[in-house]
Amino acid sequence: MTTTPLHQIGNMIREALLLIPLSMVRVMFLALLASVLLWVLNLPRSETTAPDSEGRSGANLKVGASIALGMQLLIYLLL
Repeated sequence: MTTTPLHQIGNMIREALLLIPLSMVRVMFLALLASVLLWVLNLPRSETTAPDSEGRSGANLKVGASIALGMQLLIYLLL
């Protein structure tokens, strides 16, 4: 099989990505999840509740999203 320029570019990218240690990738992934969690926690209440909600605790999407992101952080931290 002949090697095309796209194969060569793909191999160069693959070799460059293989140089990144997995521990660094793990830290970057956890930092991404933590930053999304902080972003969700800093969203204004008006953006996370329905306009017609009357103070029901279940109407605030921030709580569910925070729990889900926290669980993901915990799981990936322990793996």
